[in-house]
Amino acid sequence: MADVNYERFLSSLKEIHQDISPIPANAVVVADWVRFKCMYGCKAYGRHFCCPPFAPTPDETRKVLSEYEMAMVIKLVSPSPSATADKDLAWEAANKAKTDLQKLICDMEKKAFLSGSPKAFGMASSPCHLCKTCAAEERLDRGLSVSRSDIAFCRHRGLVRPSMEACGIDVFSTVKNAGYDPGVLTSYSQDLEVYGLVLLY
Repeated sequence: MADVNYERFLSSLKEIHQDISPIPANAVVVADWVRFKCMYGCKAYGRHFCCPPFAPTPDETRKVLSEYEMAMVIKLVSPSPSATADKDLAWEAANKAKTDLQKLICDMEKKAFLSGSPKAFGMASSPCHLCKTCAAEERLDRGLSVSRSDIAFCRHRGLVRPSMEACGIDVFSTVKNAGYDPGVLTSYSQDLEVYGLVLLY
């Protein structure tokens, strides 16, 4: 990146999405407790290729982060579809927002790569929503074993990326380090904020 104009680089990324915040790579917080939240409480655990145990471990994530100097947090806001807190409408909107985020992350990763960051790699948040049923879950339902290498069966290899929390990233702390103020939703009538990360250089 030494030969790339940094302001021009950021401007090129903002051509795709405006709400981004660059941070030092060491401001990305990795914690071992995060995977516990995946293992105990999330229905996607072991059934989605972008989730544990198929996603990189916290130790693998720390090792990869040590090879980067800068990253970028992306914020996407999904307005609530219902002032009456309709649960079904809210979940439908949330799933669409998370799919939009996955596609946006890949677009930002590609743009960063073409703009001078060959190490660019994106990460979304929450389980993948590109398919109604993940190929991993389909294989398990057929009684087949599933390992990390079986991601070759993913129908969206060009778009799928591991979620931040699946890799042990403390999303709340990381986005706060990027200057955002995330909160926990307490009503289906509230707007949804989803965050992604692109490792840059």
